[in-house]
Amino acid sequence: MNTWLSEDVTRMLIAMVVGAVIGTEREYRSKSAGLRTTILVCMGACLFTLLSIRIGTGSPDRIASNIVTGIGFLGAGVIFKDDNKVTGITTATTIWMVAALGMAIGAGHFTAALVGTLVVLFVLVLLVYMQNVIEQFNQLRNYKIVTEYQQETLERYELLFREYKLRAVRGRQSKKEGQITGNWIVQGAKINHERLVQRLLQDKDILEFDF
Repeated sequence: MNTWLSEDVTRMLIAMVVGAVIGTEREYRSKSAGLRTTILVCMGACLFTLLSIRIGTGSPDRIASNIVTGIGFLGAGVIFKDDNKVTGITTATTIWMVAALGMAIGAGHFTAALVGTLVVLFVLVLLVYMQNVIEQFNQLRNYKIVTEYQQETLERYELLFREYKLRAVRGRQSKKEGQITGNWIVQGAKINHERLVQRLLQDKDILEFDF
């Protein structure tokens, strides 16, 4: 009995350390799921896994499957959609992965947990620099332009996108009280986006511009 208690405490402490290591990176980047959240998720998943093992051998996988379901709801709470932009997916998948690491620790699979932790840190810390390099050449932005309605107004701005070597997909558009609103998902090099933004900011016909 004392051996079990010692093992359980050790696994809980390991889960706390793993959650803290990953949570420190999330906290540094001011993400919604930071240090405390990742520690609690990792320790909670570890504890549930320990309980599923200690309670009995009838169906130990049942609690584990419910952990996955519960983490799914928790992850969904950090995903937000603003017009055509979705944020929080990386944070949600990080929570999901932290729970998996907690389950691995609780089940005693320390090697798998160690490798998983290193992979998570590699993805969150190092690949962000690669992502920044990629965005220099291929960045996706959402543009919203409100202007006085004229014939072929939206087509004029789409020609401007092409002039700056940007690929644009027209999204939702609406017309109200003599004004027309256009939304686009625009893809291209970062420097071309910046040049286009400067051009549009000087356009006196534009009443509202979000980018």
